[in-house]
Amino acid sequence: MGHWISIIFVTVLTFCASQSSAAELSGEQRASHVLNRLAYGPRPGDIEYVVHIGAERYIDEQLAPSRIPIPESLTQRLKKISITEMPAGELLRQFFEIQKAAKDNPDNKQQKRDLQKDIGEQTAEARLIRAIYSPRQLEEVMVDFWFNHFNVFAGKGMDRVLVSSYERDAIRPYVFGRFRDLLGATAKHPAMLFYLDNWLSVAADYRPPAFAPKNKKSNVSGLNENYARELMELHTLGVDGGYSQRDVTELARVLTGWTFNPREMARGGAQFHFDKTRHDWGSKDWLNRHVEPRGQNEGEWALDVLASHPATARRISYRLAQYFVSDTPPQPLVDRLARRFLDTQGDIASVLKTLFSSSEFWEPANVGNKFKTPYQYVLSAVRATNVLIINMRPLLGTLNQLGMPLYGCQTPDGYKNTEEAWMNPDALTRRINFATVLAAGRLPLSQTVIPDRFQHIDKRQGVRGSHADAARGQGGLAIDAGQLLNTVGPMFSERTRTVVMGAQPGLRSALLIGSPDFMRH
Repeated sequence: MGHWISIIFVTVLTFCASQSSAAELSGEQRASHVLNRLAYGPRPGDIEYVVHIGAERYIDEQLAPSRIPIPESLTQRLKKISITEMPAGELLRQFFEIQKAAKDNPDNKQQKRDLQKDIGEQTAEARLIRAIYSPRQLEEVMVDFWFNHFNVFAGKGMDRVLVSSYERDAIRPYVFGRFRDLLGATAKHPAMLFYLDNWLSVAADYRPPAFAPKNKKSNVSGLNENYARELMELHTLGVDGGYSQRDVTELARVLTGWTFNPREMARGGAQFHFDKTRHDWGSKDWLNRHVEPRGQNEGEWALDVLASHPATARRISYRLAQYFVSDTPPQPLVDRLARRFLDTQGDIASVLKTLFSSSEFWEPANVGNKFKTPYQYVLSAVRATNVLIINMRPLLGTLNQLGMPLYGCQTPDGYKNTEEAWMNPDALTRRINFATVLAAGRLPLSQTVIPDRFQHIDKRQGVRGSHADAARGQGGLAIDAGQLLNTVGPMFSERTRTVVMGAQPGLRSALLIGSPDFMRH
């Protein structure tokens, strides 16, 4: 193992990242580019499919995911994961029952840990299955983007069981819709209310109801500014968005009473509750606007203001351009996206359409210039190698080792997607370890099969020859380097191909997956 690592690591240090210098991208290069930005990299046959229909049509397809059929095999596999459709209240009920049992009997503490682990693994498994096998790839990419933008940490208390519902109910339905709807869904979900403590926030003069039990600990802590601060600093305006500390305090007052009742939820009650007894009914002055007392409508109005603010348009546009184009996105592109955001009242699909049709997105200098996050790297590797994964735990363990545990970012700013955040010698070594064991077939995953998407291409588009033969014939554990080269197409430079194919056959696939060409997209 050490000998392999040293060989591959030297290769990483001496190779140059693949990046086209041509004035215009070829059809295969365009296909590879969209599959590496709008998707988690190509699977066998994907590049041929995009070349056949054209990159522009592929983009249009991905922007309208409801028109893309989901393979029955994927539907059935997700149905086997019980948590995918389980209401948040039911998960809380189980959580509280086990919590009580553990409190009453210390011997039941392991049962509590097992429940939390099982829920966490099921949530992560459902995400990975979709990201790897769903033909609605841009939808999965945007789920990752928006979850990081509106991050909650799954390791905090009740959020251990609420994250599944948060992604399903507050993120996934809105990834291509109006930003205001997404903002409102996250603001009202119990996972966010709990994570940033707004469920505890009350007016300064709040007094518990007279009928409240005297011997029961109250779940209030005075005015809490955590959510109000992150709502402006991270979710909308940005740190330079023109607000003051007083604006944070005033917005926190506006949002008092936005809460949820965990015990009521566990009995089938609503996920969100506006408690007028906790609300600050005084007048406020926020962002140079006077706010008269209107209860919950104060908060709804504040979200309207934030969602339509020019600073929010610039921040969201910058983050999208940074995610899809370059770590330092061109300002003219950000400006155009911001105008589109404002002109369409925050229609995310329209902004993305403008981004993907921009000259900056297709600029050869921006092809292959993004360094994959660990999440992107692992997903692209298993997609390219065409592994049917039955056991997701090795991938979850790999993400932990690479410093990006799924739902594990503790800070509200979420995981970064820049090279600076992830490029360092230790991280490269860990990636190469993963490349080595994956290529050798030593991860306890499963054998490779013909994916539903590839069968569709083989039947309808007439793709034949090495791709189809390789997909059908791959029955061994080790990854075939020739098939891998065919699958990813122009991602690998000629220099990479030459060096890799000149190496020992047993090293070639590991060299490809561990190369800088593959670590970029």
